[in-house]
Amino acid sequence: MTHAHPSAPLRRVIGWDLGGVHVKAALVEDGRVQAVVQAPCPLWNGLPALDATLAALPGWAREPARHAVTMTGELTDCFPDRAAGVAQLAAWAAGHLPGAVAIYAGRSGFVAPEAAAAHAADVASANWHATACLVGLARPAALLVDIGSTTADLIPIIDGRPRALGYSDAERLETGELVYTGVVRTPLLALGRSAPFRGRRTALMAECFATTADAYRLLGLLPEVEDQQDTADLKGKSTHETEIRLARMIGRDRHEGAGPDWIRLAGHFAEAQLRLLHDAAGLILSRGDLPEDAPLAVCGAGRFVAARLAARLGRTAEDLTGLIAPRLAPEATAFASTCGPAVAVGLLAAAPPVTAPQ
Repeated sequence: MTHAHPSAPLRRVIGWDLGGVHVKAALVEDGRVQAVVQAPCPLWNGLPALDATLAALPGWAREPARHAVTMTGELTDCFPDRAAGVAQLAAWAAGHLPGAVAIYAGRSGFVAPEAAAAHAADVASANWHATACLVGLARPAALLVDIGSTTADLIPIIDGRPRALGYSDAERLETGELVYTGVVRTPLLALGRSAPFRGRRTALMAECFATTADAYRLLGLLPEVEDQQDTADLKGKSTHETEIRLARMIGRDRHEGAGPDWIRLAGHFAEAQLRLLHDAAGLILSRGDLPEDAPLAVCGAGRFVAARLAARLGRTAEDLTGLIAPRLAPEATAFASTCGPAVAVGLLAAAPPVTAPQ
């Protein structure tokens, strides 16, 4: 493979987000997003999982292009630490993606794959930075709320640039800018210690019997196309099977409640998750540097939760797809919001800002 800064001339750019659970890719041609795809990738099983996922992607993902790569998969426990994960993922991209490959290093811009290890602190989990930079090109002031399958990023954008107080995952966990909760994989136990059921409050089982996907699936809020991960018990996703998993969280069997009981229980978990996000947003907004009329720029598999958060905060919600509509082909809209960071690095590489956002 050859390596060059992604501003090198070539009309086809592919933006990549290499996660520990999904791989996301966005095809950008002549500065316009033409296609977007997300596919499951159990990276915890090792780098061969990436090989299998790449082989199953649409053909355009394996054709020559300029490749712009961001990542969160360096956190996966198949790597001894984040720096090693960054180095190995960058090397994989250089060895498997045909064409010029550049790694997104956030505040340091794009770097060559062989330089990724030296910039590991900037490369690691910097996908939020790419999305925030893209949003900043459309909205000079906004709160980016990207809620995915596993985590949520809340990033203030001021003067068109990301203005997060933290940068690393550890720092952003302290500032409220990273909330480790998502709409698919989060164990329901992580949302509280107890739940109301039929007029009484019950402690939760300290087991991963059910996840947020079960709650949102039962509430009819999680689109089937976003529901790509295995269930906690490796069984099906029917209403019956989903109710069984929810019942186990409170030490019961499904027959001990009726359908409306399980929907109310699912609604409790959805509300508990929203409260976590509301608290984080409140902390960020308490800084006072975002205008009162600044919207929430929402994206991710959980953008429906982000829209509820905007309503609770009394702010407008603007979907990422609307913000980048002039650079988005109609056939690419379905996954563009879900795969925001892949879209972002692809577009930033296709037409990088005059000055690198900090």
